[in-house]
Amino acid sequence: MMKITRSRRGYSLVELAMVCAFILILTGMIVPIARFTITRQKEAELRASLRSMRTAVDDYKRLADQGLIQVKLDSEGYPPKIEDLVEGVELVGQIKKKRKFLRKIPIDPMTGKAEWGLRSYQDEPDSTSWGRQNVYDVYSLSRGRALDGTYYKDW
Repeated sequence: MMKITRSRRGYSLVELAMVCAFILILTGMIVPIARFTITRQKEAELRASLRSMRTAVDDYKRLADQGLIQVKLDSEGYPPKIEDLVEGVELVGQIKKKRKFLRKIPIDPMTGKAEWGLRSYQDEPDSTSWGRQNVYDVYSLSRGRALDGTYYKDW
């Protein structure tokens, strides 16, 4: 009896099809997880940006209430515009000393722009237009929904 030896080279078409199907299934599972992770990271950046700007507004208000910043009568002690937090304000009684509250206006990760919605102290709590008397609150201009179902503009 003669032995027929055949060397096996390569893979069969069925084996290649199964590997491709397996890779497609894994990719299909990874893509939604990656999107979820990216959205969650942007939401964390948005929370941090809002927190830093609101803290800067509160610091400005605290110094104004202590009499260290000269304010207008109708401003209630809040900054007149958001740019004042970056440019800085001169402290009363200190020669040529400016206090800056922010290094720069952060970029809204949801819109990709350094544009924010503003509310003044005199505006209604759910107002979408700024009364321009002062900057009392900052919110995102994004119309999207968060992972928890709330709107980013309501944060």
